[in-house]
Amino acid sequence: MTKPIWIKHASQLATLASSEKGPRSKKAMSDLGLIEDGSLWIENGLIQAVGITADLEKQYAGREHEAEVVDATGHLVTPGLVDPHTHVAYGGSREREFEMRLEGATYMEIMNAGGGIHATTRMTREASEEELIEQTTKRLDLFLEHGVTTIEGKSGYGMDLETELKQLRVMKTLQETHPIDIVPTFMGAHAVPVEYKGREDEFVDLLIDEMLPVIAEEKLAVFNDVFCEKDVYTPEQSERVLEAGKRLGLIPKIHADEIESYGGAELAAKVGAISAEHLLKASDEGIKAMAEAGTIACLLPATALYLREQAAAGRKMIDEGVAVAISTDCNPGSSPTTSMPLVMNLACISMRLTPAEALTAATYNAACAIKCEDKAGSLEVGKQADIVLWDAKNYQEIQYFFGVNHVKAVWKKGVQVVGK
Repeated sequence: MTKPIWIKHASQLATLASSEKGPRSKKAMSDLGLIEDGSLWIENGLIQAVGITADLEKQYAGREHEAEVVDATGHLVTPGLVDPHTHVAYGGSREREFEMRLEGATYMEIMNAGGGIHATTRMTREASEEELIEQTTKRLDLFLEHGVTTIEGKSGYGMDLETELKQLRVMKTLQETHPIDIVPTFMGAHAVPVEYKGREDEFVDLLIDEMLPVIAEEKLAVFNDVFCEKDVYTPEQSERVLEAGKRLGLIPKIHADEIESYGGAELAAKVGAISAEHLLKASDEGIKAMAEAGTIACLLPATALYLREQAAAGRKMIDEGVAVAISTDCNPGSSPTTSMPLVMNLACISMRLTPAEALTAATYNAACAIKCEDKAGSLEVGKQADIVLWDAKNYQEIQYFFGVNHVKAVWKKGVQVVGK
């Protein structure tokens, strides 16, 4: 049995605790559950007490000598960050495409010429499972260094059953061996494979009849995602894939309205998707439909920056009652980053979220977007001790200093994994 851990005298303890359950929207996104001179008592990887340091000193009087004491004077303490949208398990890299875009090529032009997702698909198909584990581990280590303790990971760089299974099995292995929790998503409908160009409906049939049943039977994914976009999958094809997944117990997600307004937000609401991703070009009607359906908007401001696009209308979505989460969209083509602190900065700068809303979007709402709010996303008794100690005195400071990683220490399930 490990020693208890007592983190005490935090300048600010942002608990993100609330009596309300489910994702937060409107004014609730600004309620961080702040405690001045805050304290946490941790045992066996779980949070046992949260409160003002003086109260915990009374509660645990006589047990101080048992604990490893962490003096957090002058520092902010928050839940571990949650990244609800990544493509973390893939082979190779695409730095040449970055230069191509700067020379004028668009994202879709590169993809339609066999680059983009298709290039990573080739490299991922060619990589062995061991090679993918090695490459993905390095990215997960970087996530930890940036305060991320839970992520969602998508397949989708195989688009054949063998490689999709390989990606998902890599994530399953890393879930068991790496400190970060990985919540898996099947995304066989990430693009149309080159060999099925012009026969898109045939590939949709393959996804529904052959791939999805195996994924569900082997319990390799929690969610089922599809790229609903012009020249990728139509709303009708996307609905078929998502409904087929639902029948097998996979929860729908959807890449929606990234390049064009294409009805993706509306479809997300229609099929009861837990979240819709990107949403740069979501229509007013789609935003209202998502608010009514309770679909979380998972916004990716680093992707918009990298592609030199106008970011999603995060401020409008929150004001309309949509619960907003934010993510790195870590992937080799449009957002090669593991920095959630940067994403929080960008959420404030490019989408007009307040610092409090950005922190909620990167913790509790992000946890809700991948159905792990029962154990992550807030600092509450009984939850996993996933904790970040920041070299900052308050939550505003981590948003104020643009592009700076203030992470000083990270605990995952009560074990210190960064800052030893």
